[in-house]
Amino acid sequence: MTQSFETRALVLQGGGALGAYQAGAYEALAAAGETPDWVAGISIGAINAAIIAGNTLDDRSDRLRAFWDLVSSNLPGKPILPGTDARQWFNEWAAASALLRGIPGFFAPRIPLPLPFQSTSTATLGYYDTTPLQQTLESLIDFDLLNDGPTRLSVGAVNIETGNFAYFDTARQKLTTKHIMASGALPPGFPPVEIDGAYYWDGGLVSNTPLQYVLDMHEADQDICIFQVDLFAASGSRPSSMFDIAQREKDIRYSSRTRLNTDMAKQTVYLRKAARQLLKSLPKSERSTKEAKQLSAMTEGSSVTIVHLIHRPESTDTQSKDYEFSRLSVNEHWATGCDDAETSLTHPKWKARTIPEDGIQVFDLTGTGLSKKDRQT
Repeated sequence: MTQSFETRALVLQGGGALGAYQAGAYEALAAAGETPDWVAGISIGAINAAIIAGNTLDDRSDRLRAFWDLVSSNLPGKPILPGTDARQWFNEWAAASALLRGIPGFFAPRIPLPLPFQSTSTATLGYYDTTPLQQTLESLIDFDLLNDGPTRLSVGAVNIETGNFAYFDTARQKLTTKHIMASGALPPGFPPVEIDGAYYWDGGLVSNTPLQYVLDMHEADQDICIFQVDLFAASGSRPSSMFDIAQREKDIRYSSRTRLNTDMAKQTVYLRKAARQLLKSLPKSERSTKEAKQLSAMTEGSSVTIVHLIHRPESTDTQSKDYEFSRLSVNEHWATGCDDAETSLTHPKWKARTIPEDGIQVFDLTGTGLSKKDRQT
């Protein structure tokens, strides 16, 4: 259902090639009229977010498709043999190709490769050159619209000297290609990006999701509905081989405590309500004290709705899924994101929802299974 008086936020996690899932989810959300007022992203999520915020409603899905078609253009084929094993080997071959050849419109191997003990400028401290990404962003994004248009954009990065998280936000500053690239500058592959004399790496080094930032920074008196699109699932099956360990470890590490952020938001609402009841029980003479007034200010808040859309593991996934850019996998991720968003928006629980009065509600309507039926696109 649509609640036009809620702020709509789209929160996009980092995850490399898996980011096509976010593009598919956005396409389905937009088709249902769930277009965001605010998009926040980290790493590949920042790139998708910038394409969304930097284009008109009519052009966004086409521009997202143009980006994902470009980065998957090196590997348009499919496995020769059927079956899970053949597909996993195909995926590993595609990932190896990305490491050796780079990705069109994204990054290229730096030649000559930097040696481990070779000193070089900070701006080139990476195995790949990301100049192609800068050119791609400039061709797909209207930065005047991105900065002055109706959709707020926030992207997260990490200052490499202080180790502190930084958010670049069109509500406070003008954003350029550098801000988007800084959010996705994952070392040691990609070099840090210089902005106003400081250098930044991928925000995923600190937190791979901007959910907490959106929860902290949204207007306290404005109800908000957040579509949280995650590319790594915290829950997963027990590894059955050494090959499985790397994938499971990556899922745990990059899921970045999304559930913890949600649980903390629930706890904040509970404490706010408890404080309000406590104030009501005080004698009138005690309600005017400094401490009571401070507590009263903390009880103010709006309703929060969080919708989880999570890319859950497929049977053919391997540990290289975040840098495996074959056209086959990209199209599958896109289709899965589209299906999950459509499933959520047509679910009876979503269609029957009401905005909670000064509370929080969380939806995860695509199930908790560990795999889906394989899609061949």
